[in-house]
Amino acid sequence: MTDVRHTITTAAAPQTVYTLLADATLWPVYFSPTLHVEQLERPEGNSGTERIRIWALAGDTVKTWTSRRDLDPEGLRISFRQEVSQPPVGSMSGVWTLRALPDGGTEIMLDHSYRAVEDDPAALAWIAEVTDRNSRAELANLKALAEGAVTQVERQLTFEDTIMVEGGRADDAYAFLYEAARWPDRLPHVSRMDLVEDEPGVQVMEMDTVTAAGDRHTTKSVRVCFAGERIAYKQTVVPPLLSAHTGEWRVVSVDGGITITSQHTVVINADAVAGVLGDTATVADALEFARTALTGNSRITLEHARAYALGDPALALGG
Repeated sequence: MTDVRHTITTAAAPQTVYTLLADATLWPVYFSPTLHVEQLERPEGNSGTERIRIWALAGDTVKTWTSRRDLDPEGLRISFRQEVSQPPVGSMSGVWTLRALPDGGTEIMLDHSYRAVEDDPAALAWIAEVTDRNSRAELANLKALAEGAVTQVERQLTFEDTIMVEGGRADDAYAFLYEAARWPDRLPHVSRMDLVEDEPGVQVMEMDTVTAAGDRHTTKSVRVCFAGERIAYKQTVVPPLLSAHTGEWRVVSVDGGITITSQHTVVINADAVAGVLGDTATVADALEFARTALTGNSRITLEHARAYALGDPALALGG
């Protein structure tokens, strides 16, 4: 096993830091390498054992694994162990430890113990590089988040749009959302789509969208697809106004038909507000601008998904 420790200090109190670490479902919003987290088992209270599945970027590659975490809020520790690692990682475990400092701040320690499959030297070097890069990024993000916890709340917004499709077919609605490679032929605001799915259910996509004013925007996303039910995604390249954007498409069967939902979570890049929206614009203005823009595109996609779920022949042919 190879053991490595990364540390950083923050002016934030230990409990503030611990709270950010304890809710892994928000890591895709907080930490740039993390794409999606599914909570498989959860403790009854604030302490105990939970199981999570994580999708994250390792360099330019999407990796997924299942981890068991032991939460200890009294001891300010969270230990973790990968139950199912993905090659070239043979095994991975570690612990987050928080130490209160005399000035009220916190020393954050992140320990990893790992080995490579068959102890391959090249694989071990790759793991060391990725672990170091991701750990430094996570600690820097955690420090900034903890010290700006109040403004983070002010800059973050979650919202969703839902439509009811009477007589709609869930499989068809999901297929429309899943087959994003065909969106340039099916959605008026999507002008280009490059989509790669090297691993079933994990899509890496680069998309150009066009606004009503004719402006073109390019975004990159990774989508994690749960067949027939939902598609979770994270934008890995976001517009200048945003520092983070995650979301989910959901299809649910109900009496008489289905519901289709588009959910977004956005975080505003406060430093970009004036440059994008003008000197007098506020973070609240930016949140409303982002919500309006994203809702507009989502409603277009939802309405086309409705038509497809009802058997629209033009959409079925890609026209």
